[in-house]
Amino acid sequence: MKEEETKLTPNLEHPSRPTWRQLFQTTEGRILSLGIAVALVGLVVMGVVAFGSPQTLHIFGVMSFTNIVFGRAVSMSIGYAGGYAHALVVPVNMWVETVLVLLFYPLFVFSMRKLVVFPSMKHFLERTHASAERHQDKVRRYGIVGLFIFVWFPFWMTGPVVGAAIGYLLAFPAWLTLSIVLVGTYIAMLAWAWLLFGLYTRAAVFGPWAPALIVGIFVLIVLIGYWFHRRRKG
Repeated sequence: MKEEETKLTPNLEHPSRPTWRQLFQTTEGRILSLGIAVALVGLVVMGVVAFGSPQTLHIFGVMSFTNIVFGRAVSMSIGYAGGYAHALVVPVNMWVETVLVLLFYPLFVFSMRKLVVFPSMKHFLERTHASAERHQDKVRRYGIVGLFIFVWFPFWMTGPVVGAAIGYLLAFPAWLTLSIVLVGTYIAMLAWAWLLFGLYTRAAVFGPWAPALIVGIFVLIVLIGYWFHRRRKG
């Protein structure tokens, strides 16, 4: 059941779109505000870290970038390969994916309801929407558990962003969708942390080149997966 924000959907009598001030008063607008706040807190922390340890700031930035581009496996691999522990690797990746979900979900909803147009994000939103539509029937079969499993499993084009889009398409309440997606994401990340830390600890025995090789393999796997995905879509 849609919440109060559906009142802002344009109609024939009032074709003009709502202002951003009005949008921020909706459920999705509050989620967007929270996402911006979480993003700013992380950036402030990065600024504080920069004064005490430029090297830590560097790995912070590298992990954030690679998480967005290649996913959490590559990002966490880089952190562990650099000799960092769970205390840095896990929170950084949790922060990045939390921000992605909290920012993406409201923008996706606004776009789907034609409340706001994002020309620069059009291709990304359409691609995410198409992926969510392909998977929503599988998720619908198991409801909340299905969405949790979808986010948790490390398959291609699964994860928190697409999971959030599926939650919306299945008409789950916004906060329920985000709770399921983020909890599933955090649990998946802890599983990756346990797996990758053990892997890099054992790999370091063979020499300093071994962790770098594993990172390269993960990047290659992601690129091959992306290539096959694009090829299948023609």
